[in-house]
Amino acid sequence: MVGFGSMRFALGHSQLNRRHSAYYLPCNERRMKVKTKSKKVNKAWLNDHVNDPYVKLAAREGYRARAAYKLKEMDEALHLIKPGHVVVDLGSAPGAWSQYVRRKLSPAGAAVGELNGTIIAMDIIPMEPVEGVQFLQGDFREPEVLAALEKLLAGRKVDVVVSDMAPNLSGIAAADAARISHLVELAVDFACNHVKPEGALITKVFHGSGYSQLSKLFKERFRVVKPMKPKASRDKSSETFLVGIGPKMPAPQDAG
Repeated sequence: MVGFGSMRFALGHSQLNRRHSAYYLPCNERRMKVKTKSKKVNKAWLNDHVNDPYVKLAAREGYRARAAYKLKEMDEALHLIKPGHVVVDLGSAPGAWSQYVRRKLSPAGAAVGELNGTIIAMDIIPMEPVEGVQFLQGDFREPEVLAALEKLLAGRKVDVVVSDMAPNLSGIAAADAARISHLVELAVDFACNHVKPEGALITKVFHGSGYSQLSKLFKERFRVVKPMKPKASRDKSSETFLVGIGPKMPAPQDAG
C-alpha cells in the first residue's frame, strides 16, 4: 500500500498526461513538424503526437483526447455501454471518456441535446464541463466525496465503471508498480461495491511488474475477465486494459 503523501494523483491522470492534453489541437492532414524552444518537451514525442491519426481524428470529431477511441473500441467489441445506463468515469479529466459515453447515451449519438442515462465523472483535478455529465471534484475515498456520489446515484446501482486513472511515475520500477496497482485496486473495490450484478469495470493497467497480480485480482472479483489492447493505444506503450464483467460479492471487510 502506498502512503497518501506519495500519492499526489489518487484519482487523476499523471502530470505528464495532463501536460500533453494541451497539445490536442486541430491540425492539417499533412505531417507537421513542431517547433519549440522548451527543453522540457520531448520534440520527437511531440512530433509523433501531433501527427498521430487518432489525435487528428479526435480534433475533427470534437474529442478532447485520443483516449476516446480506446474506450470506443473496447465498448464496440463488448457492447458494455447502452442507453439508459448509469456510468461512472473515474479519473475523468480531461473528459474524453465522458464525451464518448455522453454520445453513446444520446438517442442521436450527439454531443449535445437529449441524454438517455446518467454519467457521473470524478477526478481530483478540475474538468471542463461536458454537457449532461455530472462532475465531482475530489477523491472518492474521502467520506464527503463518496457521500456526494451516493446522493447523485439516489439509490441506483451503476451499470459500468470506466477508469483511465494513471499515477505520476517516478521511474523507480517497484514504486511505480505499487502506485499503479493501488489505483487499480481502488477501482476494483469501488466497482464491486457499486456495480450491478451484470455490470462491468474497464480500467487501465500496465504490463510489467504487478500485472499478473492485478490479472489475478480481476479473476477473483469478476466472473468474466478480458484483457484488451485497443489499436488506439500506442504500440510502444505498455498500457493495456482489463475488463471485468459481473462483479462477485465484495471482499469482506477486515474485522477490527
